[in-house]
Amino acid sequence: MTCQICGAWLPVGAMFCGECGSSRTATVQSRKRPDPRPNDTTIIARLPRPTVIISVPIPAVVPVPVRAAAVVTAVPSPADAAAPIAALPTHATFVLNFSAGQRVSVHGSGLIGRKPLPQPDEIFDALIRVADADRSVSKTHLEFGQHDGEFWVSDRVSGNGTVIRRPGEAAEQLEPGRRYVLPRGTRVEIADHSFSVA
Repeated sequence: MTCQICGAWLPVGAMFCGECGSSRTATVQSRKRPDPRPNDTTIIARLPRPTVIISVPIPAVVPVPVRAAAVVTAVPSPADAAAPIAALPTHATFVLNFSAGQRVSVHGSGLIGRKPLPQPDEIFDALIRVADADRSVSKTHLEFGQHDGEFWVSDRVSGNGTVIRRPGEAAEQLEPGRRYVLPRGTRVEIADHSFSVA
């Protein structure tokens, strides 16, 4: 008899392969572990996509070439050292009231999901976890932040998408990767859950 994994010869009565350590009854198919990711999010019915997208334009940063001769190093004078330093811009505080009863005050950027996890090169002020036993909310479902004191959200290519309902307007499905400015009073639906911005 030979091992079904590495093909080595097995003596009679052997329980394990002496070459690869596999069980005598192991097969290539039985050694494969199921990948939990494809079934990670339960897909629910989606709203049709709107034809008009309203989003916040993200300004492109254009690099400006600098010549070596034009670079000047400024040396602070003693009078400048005593001058007050301009304060950094502060963010407004927004309160997110979730349908499950959770209430979170946010003042910067963050991620919302079942197990929100930033990419290695990303830094956020808050990671908000949504308890969802049915797994309709993606692990990292939504990103939020501020632009000129206004609150915005962006869908992170979630399985069930994100729908916003601004006060007095029709429901709108978000296009993944675009930022949408939300006035206070907007309801944001993330799969089977939702939150309002106050």
